[in-house]
Amino acid sequence: MSRIDQLAADPAIEALHSKLTANLPHIIEEAITIQQISAPTFQEGQRAAYVYERFTGLADLQIDSVHNVYARLPGTNPTLPAVLLAAHTDTVFAADAILTIQRQNGRVYGPGIGDNSLGVAAVLSMADLLRQQSLESDIWFVANSREEGMGDLGGMRAVYEKLMPRLGLALILEGMAYGHIYRSGIAVRRLKITCKTGGGHSWLHYGRPSAIHTLMRIGAAITQLTPPQEPRTTFNIGVIEGGQSVNSIATTASMLLDMRSEERDTLADLEQQVRHIIDQQRIPDVEIVVEVVGDRPSGSIALTHPLVQLARDVLRWQGIHPVYETGSTDANVLLAAGLPSITIGVTHGGNAHRLDEYIETAPIRDGLWQLLLLTIAAANGLASKLGLPLR
Repeated sequence: MSRIDQLAADPAIEALHSKLTANLPHIIEEAITIQQISAPTFQEGQRAAYVYERFTGLADLQIDSVHNVYARLPGTNPTLPAVLLAAHTDTVFAADAILTIQRQNGRVYGPGIGDNSLGVAAVLSMADLLRQQSLESDIWFVANSREEGMGDLGGMRAVYEKLMPRLGLALILEGMAYGHIYRSGIAVRRLKITCKTGGGHSWLHYGRPSAIHTLMRIGAAITQLTPPQEPRTTFNIGVIEGGQSVNSIATTASMLLDMRSEERDTLADLEQQVRHIIDQQRIPDVEIVVEVVGDRPSGSIALTHPLVQLARDVLRWQGIHPVYETGSTDANVLLAAGLPSITIGVTHGGNAHRLDEYIETAPIRDGLWQLLLLTIAAANGLASKLGLPLR
């Protein structure tokens, strides 16, 4: 009998599974409740307040200055490394986005429902299910801020700084990645490129340099770059802003450039190429300013790592063939710091970061069962028994 068979066959765990199944409609409704609370990056306060109330009764309950919410379930052996179970609260949608929910054909549609309202609801469900359990290690339940966009993983950076001495491993939750195990975090570098000029009237001062024209030349040259396919490397000009009116020579213009790579050195090479393009476009009477506005670190753990193997075994036990992934999640911060971490999901879904984002309701039970088994196994000795370092 495998270790997962033994764990799942334990009468106490079977009782938790039954409770999870009974609670499933409530968990889905709680994901919707969370989704209905607007939470753009840097404006997660209302969601944080909701989570804080739901964590009532757990130890060390608090909200920090960046709207991270912390709560601890004490273990029976406080000397063991703790388990971190976290999901981000922020979304990519503006504060005035219409958050209408639709249910159709076994799906729930709504902006942010899968990324990451369901993930937050899953953390709350684990806190509810495990409150009365005797587990060896402490579990830190965290709803963190600033994962998306320009947040630059600021929430998780603060979490790690606060909990670093206590943690042995981390499980990061995303709503729509069930069956996937993210064990590698890709490096991400983001630049804001701003052009500034004196400007003028489009007719009277024709010939003067334009901030927009200069920026467009820079952008056009960047789009002609060909990043390597191995290691996988990408770039994207995501936002362009500038100008005053159609008949004004623009005084300012800026763009946001996102660059990613599986290898940090390759990413640095791509950035050097971009900066060379910028230098080629420097002309009199145009100031070009380059700011680093995002710098997500990279890191990974091996396929043979005990945490990855445990996550694999749970999925295989469920009849799921695991898919190993690289990506950019909150785990990047932890992996770069050397903390064994994986990112897993709760269900299937699609259209992330769109108004018609959706989750499938049928797989949620199995996704939560996976999480429950993994969390219990991690808290009942993974850090100490499988050779992970005491931090």
